[in-house]
Amino acid sequence: MLKKVALGGTFDHFHKGHMKLIRRAFEISNYVIIGVTTDELASKLGKVDLEPYEKRKEKVEKFVKEEFSNSKFEVLPLDDPFGPILEDESIWGLVVSPETLHRGYEATLHREKSGLPPLDLFIVPFELAEDGLPISSTRIRKGEIDPHGKTFYRK
Repeated sequence: MLKKVALGGTFDHFHKGHMKLIRRAFEISNYVIIGVTTDELASKLGKVDLEPYEKRKEKVEKFVKEEFSNSKFEVLPLDDPFGPILEDESIWGLVVSPETLHRGYEATLHREKSGLPPLDLFIVPFELAEDGLPISSTRIRKGEIDPHGKTFYRK
């Protein structure tokens, strides 16, 4: 197992896709750092109508404590898109989705320029809803699906 792996996200309307990312991180390492986007950063990134940071953070912590009680983890606020991965040389891996893969490449380039080892990137495919489209917080907010990917059919 790797020493430490990290992942980050907004984790709005905590759903099956978020669970898949976190589970993958704990398959790779027993020490996982999870960055949760702060309200301020989310606003800068143009994300609107999100649950408050504290609520999102609590949902992540609750899931990890229930599923991985014997593993070490940290849930940190992300005030910038990268958090500790640019400078913490004890982090060797980054778990990303296809949506966040570009951040992984950016972080690896930055680390190499700073003399740190590159990150191993672990790409987790999107979790699909029953309609075959990715589960996303946006779709949940719009009322298209529930957090498990069940489609709400409208008449």
